[in-house]
Amino acid sequence: MGERPILIQNARVLTLGEGARPRRGKELAEMSPTERGSVLIEGGLVSAVGQDIEAPGDCEVIDARGRVLMPAFVDCHTHACYAGDRLDEWELKQRGATYLEILESGGGIMSTVRAVRAASRDALAESLLGRLNAMLREGTTACEVKSGYGLSTVDELKMLDAIADAAARWPGRVRMTACIGHAKDPDTPDFVERTIRETLPSVHEAYPDCTIDAYCEKGAWSFEETVRLFEAAVDLGHPLRIHADQFNELGMLDAAIGLGAVSVDHLEATSPDALVRLAESETMGVMLPCSGFHVDGRYADGRRFVDAGGALAIATNCNPGSAPCLSVPMTIALSVRHLGLTAAEAIAASTVNGAALLGYNDIGTIEPGQRADLVLLRHADERQLGYEFGGRHADVVFCEGRVVFDACV
Repeated sequence: MGERPILIQNARVLTLGEGARPRRGKELAEMSPTERGSVLIEGGLVSAVGQDIEAPGDCEVIDARGRVLMPAFVDCHTHACYAGDRLDEWELKQRGATYLEILESGGGIMSTVRAVRAASRDALAESLLGRLNAMLREGTTACEVKSGYGLSTVDELKMLDAIADAAARWPGRVRMTACIGHAKDPDTPDFVERTIRETLPSVHEAYPDCTIDAYCEKGAWSFEETVRLFEAAVDLGHPLRIHADQFNELGMLDAAIGLGAVSVDHLEATSPDALVRLAESETMGVMLPCSGFHVDGRYADGRRFVDAGGALAIATNCNPGSAPCLSVPMTIALSVRHLGLTAAEAIAASTVNGAALLGYNDIGTIEPGQRADLVLLRHADERQLGYEFGGRHADVVFCEGRVVFDACV
């Protein structure tokens, strides 16, 4: 928690202080800016927002010089805990192999599974912590991290333990997800049964509040298998998230809505009518444009979803195969170009809506009483996040009222 009060002056403050959580429809574009604004941070929290705020006597004063001060990013879908790399497979893709062909030949997720199984818990935690620190320098102070590269009870628990270890050493916050239905081990004929009857109960015993996730796709978990896993998880009281419609629309979107899933993620192959049904539900949609950029140039229809009133979040999908990216600003730039979003909508989808999805209701806006997770951009206009791609966007990152990154230091 921050010790000395900090007053940030002369900033364009994007408070995002008006609207419901999560934001839907036209509310998604409302930044609620304060020009030449000030934000006072005390005790790790925002204590005042406005103009001409008087600085306490022992306060550190930061002159923003007209730059944008906004809520820090929330990366609500990542697979950032892994070992090894897939550079050889990347070269195969450059020679014409498709993602599904690589997956079906035992590569893709399974190549990372082999590396994770060979890695120690400490090694996994250390590598994840390095990625979390890289995210922090990009302006991300909260994220989700999934397991899913263990594909056995012992290795999935090892991944979850490693995620917990790294989270305890990081100044930001990590929401853990057990993606025990990420793929199927071809060397385990009864893999689905074993996952439902052994891995799920073991995860429940160790992490009873953990969200359960699966990848419903050809070559991975079928519709029927995913529903069975999710029904068992619901019986144990776990929240659900689902990877669906990345390459093929298999009907999992409607099943996820019916099961009360927190989110349906990917949505590249979702039909227009199904997008509207998701938009009209309580389940959030998560779009992952870094995968389209890296894999096959296919993107979800963010414009249609938002216009239908959907609750949209965007995320990096950081993983070693389909989205080797730790940068939410890059995700915003791709969302503006390929999802049909405005810069303002993409900012809200990666701050307040990401926070709502992960259940962090004390971040994502700049209001009195909120945790002071903020980023001071090097830009005077937030639209630069959508316009400029690559390079550094964050000048200063604050996490719970402390400066955790300063580009000038």
